[in-house]
Amino acid sequence: MTEASQDSAASQVSPASAASRQAPARLDVVIVNWNSGALLADCLDALGRSTIASALHVFVVDNASHDSSWRAAEGVRPLRVTLIRNADNRGFGAACNQAAFAGNAPYVLFLNPDTRVFPETLEKALAFITSPFQGGPPPGIAGVQLVDDSGEVQRTCANAPSAGRLLGRALALDKVAPRLVTPHFMTEWDHRDTRPVAQVMGAFLLVERPLFQQLGGFDERFFVYYEDLDLCVRAATAGRTVAHDAGAQVWHQGQGTTAQVKDRRLFYIWRSEVLFAAKHYGRAVAWSLLAAQLLAQTPLRVAQTLAQRRRSEWRQVLRGAGMLLGDLPTLAGKIRDAARR
Repeated sequence: MTEASQDSAASQVSPASAASRQAPARLDVVIVNWNSGALLADCLDALGRSTIASALHVFVVDNASHDSSWRAAEGVRPLRVTLIRNADNRGFGAACNQAAFAGNAPYVLFLNPDTRVFPETLEKALAFITSPFQGGPPPGIAGVQLVDDSGEVQRTCANAPSAGRLLGRALALDKVAPRLVTPHFMTEWDHRDTRPVAQVMGAFLLVERPLFQQLGGFDERFFVYYEDLDLCVRAATAGRTVAHDAGAQVWHQGQGTTAQVKDRRLFYIWRSEVLFAAKHYGRAVAWSLLAAQLLAQTPLRVAQTLAQRRRSEWRQVLRGAGMLLGDLPTLAGKIRDAARR
């Protein structure tokens, strides 16, 4: 049943809620919802059929949805669910932090509403992240195989970032010379074995709570996109392993809520890339990347959509670039601040 439902721009779970009087959860599951339609209900239904459903505390943070999809979090059984409603869209990272720091389970799972776990997924994933890994301590962050309707494993883990790779990808060099500039995702690997990786996707990101707290959670300057990569990079810098677990699976639709706003999605991807570059490689790289996005990647994307006769999409590309240009005064300040940390 729903244990707390609050409406505010920065709501927090009340310590007097029924959740605080129940047995401690083994796993806090955080789902950020934004106009997800029926996806959220399906995601929660799958969690309710988990072999460890009784050990879960699910937090649903609604970022000012206008489609009433958040109502799926009301009256959910047998799950223990806390619903937090925000009056404004706070962004993915901020909403994740909001729920994660309200919980107290030893592990936190960030789960997209466009996923459905299988009954044994969470039990297997917890066993993985609590066991020694390759002769060392357990991984600090873990992901699992994401599969589509046909059962095909999606290639979602990322290659290690670098300034050169970010700039090369913006110039589409990863398409013409992949040996020199590797793609963002590890497309050359079928994801069918367990191994350390640079990043697991935030659609299913399981993290040890003490590590998450040590890192200060997600960097909320990333409104959406790249906050998962940034967290994984900081975990590795802290000496912890990020690992892909091929022994567990979750169904994943992909772009379940952002597919409806392609221009805004492109804007946030570009913006977060620039902020990531500023934070990890400095202002010069950030400004160079921004120039490459606007002067090289934008015309390349437009030409590609026209060549593939996806004529409606070239306007979305230009709108995304226009949004980036319009955000330059704010972005310039964020680049300056990010480069200082």
